[in-house]
Amino acid sequence: MFRIVKYVLYDILQNRIVIGYTLFLLAVSFGVFNLSDAPTKGLVSLLNIALIVTPLVSIVFATIHFYNSYEFIELLAAQPIRRSVIVWSEFWGLTLALSMAVAVGMGLPIFLFTPNATGLSLLAAAIGLTVVFVSIAMLASVATRDKAKGIGVALLLWFFFSLLYDALLLFLMFSFADYPLEKAMLAFVSLNPIDLARVVVLLQMDISALMGYTGALFREFLGTGWGIAFAAAVLLLWAALPMWWAVRIFKRKDL
Repeated sequence: MFRIVKYVLYDILQNRIVIGYTLFLLAVSFGVFNLSDAPTKGLVSLLNIALIVTPLVSIVFATIHFYNSYEFIELLAAQPIRRSVIVWSEFWGLTLALSMAVAVGMGLPIFLFTPNATGLSLLAAAIGLTVVFVSIAMLASVATRDKAKGIGVALLLWFFFSLLYDALLLFLMFSFADYPLEKAMLAFVSLNPIDLARVVVLLQMDISALMGYTGALFREFLGTGWGIAFAAAVLLLWAALPMWWAVRIFKRKDL
């Protein structure tokens, strides 16, 4: 598997889109830190990039790369190589390449301007979301043979987690405003990797007071060491479950 991962990683690192993605993150990160008079404001601006742009680029690029590599994947499948190894190699190649782009594009400015726990938590959240959305992209790509349909499914999933889920959550809160939903919100947040990453980073920024009583609950649970470990475990689950499902589908798929 290591040789296939190495080939996929080498191929992706030479891709112009990945190079452009790295330069874009680098330019935006340096821009927000230089334009803000306080590093914390720069991190808040960078948080939106980490929560919106990083998942979008990860899921779209991973989906397109999988379909563009289909002939290579079919060639590997004809060899005495287990299909699970092929899918996992593609996943690790994409994950390592896109994580390196985030580490360079966002990590370098963060280490220069805000080398503290808040900056590191933001960088970890961006890389974590990259891994999760590459995993979701693999599931969307393996589930359908049609490229346009696969990209459409990937974009719909990104739209759901980035925008629609929050709207549904707000509707639920307003509809059941008379009931104590604060503890239930902890569970609802765990069902969306973007929301979970957002809450963990905001708690590190110490502005959870703006979230009212719910923010106090988040701080009580996710603000502790156990809470951070729980958030990391949930994000790991978000990355593992779609890949487990994708491997099962790919093993039975007629190429």
